[in-house]
Amino acid sequence: MYKNVIVKTPGKSYVNGLTTSDLGTPHYEKLLVQHEAYVSALKSCGVEVTHLSASEAFPDSTFVEDVAVLTPEFAVITNPGAGPRNGETKEIEPVLKEFYKELRYIQAPGTLDGGDVLQIENHFYIGISNRTNEEGAKQLKEIMETGGYEATIVSIKQFFHLKTGITYLNNGIVLAAGEFIDHPAFAQYETIAVPAEEEYAANCIFINDHVIIPKGFATTKNKVQAAGYKTVEVDMTEFQKQDGGLTCLSLRF
Repeated sequence: MYKNVIVKTPGKSYVNGLTTSDLGTPHYEKLLVQHEAYVSALKSCGVEVTHLSASEAFPDSTFVEDVAVLTPEFAVITNPGAGPRNGETKEIEPVLKEFYKELRYIQAPGTLDGGDVLQIENHFYIGISNRTNEEGAKQLKEIMETGGYEATIVSIKQFFHLKTGITYLNNGIVLAAGEFIDHPAFAQYETIAVPAEEEYAANCIFINDHVIIPKGFATTKNKVQAAGYKTVEVDMTEFQKQDGGLTCLSLRF
């Protein structure tokens, strides 16, 4: 069961943040409405939300997932792969110290985005992407194994982050798209396949017996519900424009 969630309001500078998409410029007022609905969805799943103020100095800092990886025993402060985002770790560090006595760190030249880290029970899967390099992945693998967890490094060919294309839905079930539908690293799990035209919906949040999913992906929603899960839909259009998914917007523990 998750008890706590950390989120951060997007600043006005968000519209000038990093993106690889060609979906247009985000509408800031609509963005705030969507973020508020996102927070409400989390609260409806029974968690306590720590809501951080916007930081105009870091346009992408609403994507708090990338700056930390959390376990019940300790937190890992990452070293984001995009240079302009490095300072975000200094903002999240004092927040995490309110919850954790032990912090560990990814050190340069290693880079790591939290979006490239998928936890499945006692196992952490670490993706190597444009933002997470081999050195960063190896550092996190060692940290996790030293802490009593298992860890596997996975190369990513198609997706921006590992969790862009795969979500763990509990009970040995993953929701997967593209290269992860038949990926050998996840062969032991039952797979709900996301159709190619709905790949964005592969990034969901399983939290306290609910699955928060992006709005507008009916086939994926129906598949998740057919597997026995309760779903909560959230409109994510303005976050999708900046390569953001549902998991990106929170740290859950």
